[in-house]
Amino acid sequence: MAKITHTHVDENGNVFTHTHEDGEHGHGHYHSPEEKKRQLNRLSKAIGHLRHVKSMIENDEDCSDVLMQLSAVNAALKNLGKEIISEHMSHCITHAIEEGDTEAVEEFQKAVQKFI
Repeated sequence: MAKITHTHVDENGNVFTHTHEDGEHGHGHYHSPEEKKRQLNRLSKAIGHLRHVKSMIENDEDCSDVLMQLSAVNAALKNLGKEIISEHMSHCITHAIEEGDTEAVEEFQKAVQKFI
């Protein structure tokens, strides 16, 4: 197999280069460490809120308060999804199109339809 090298530039101008075997990752799926950290932090916050909701239910707290916390969890997850869509489009889908990987584009379209 041939080796493929990709260079990515994040929103801060940091350059990341990685190499893999052709076909090893389909369309050259890659995320910057900063982007992954940001997404994982958002997810950790949502998990913390969800744990709090569980505790609220266990403690028979006011249903209105529980619903407000659930609303916050839903908003956090929706915003994380939007962030992932945006990042995926600007990096992974761009590379998939450059490499002629129509399957990756179709899979992403299906995933976005399910998300929205």
